[in-house]
Amino acid sequence: MKKLLLVLAAFAALVSCKNNVKDADSEYAVDLFKPGEVLPAFSLEDRTGVVRTQADFAGKYVVYDFWATWCPDCRADIPAMKDLYAKYGDKVSFVGISFDTDPEKLDTFVAENGIGWTQLSDFVTKKESKVAEDFRVKWIPSMYLVDPDGKVMLGTVMVSKLGLALEAL
Repeated sequence: MKKLLLVLAAFAALVSCKNNVKDADSEYAVDLFKPGEVLPAFSLEDRTGVVRTQADFAGKYVVYDFWATWCPDCRADIPAMKDLYAKYGDKVSFVGISFDTDPEKLDTFVAENGIGWTQLSDFVTKKESKVAEDFRVKWIPSMYLVDPDGKVMLGTVMVSKLGLALEAL
């Protein structure tokens, strides 16, 4: 009887924990732009020194991925982002916006990890970044999926949700 009670207690605890698991977006993506909203203008240099703006991506689906090389969650998402880029990169523009402050470190990391999509940065910390403020990025990684009309389809901190949204295109 004791064993049965222990098993039932463990099962109840497991069910209780499962029901309390939060979607990370409910905590970290609450300030991101919502579907239908238009993202603000930006102007940042790519890794070749060319200034890029949102107009460069007009008329296309775009993934904006806010990240940094020093961010453990960002680094953990890289394999999934690479898979999404390989699968959808022909019809979706992928744009990384890095909060790294050292251009050489960013370039080395991107090369060593085979990150093939556009990387932009103003090489200031997230706290100092106008782009982070304008895009309401308070947590990284944060990602937006934008439609060809420039409207937000998804704002999330979860690469799995981005993958589901891309599948639906």
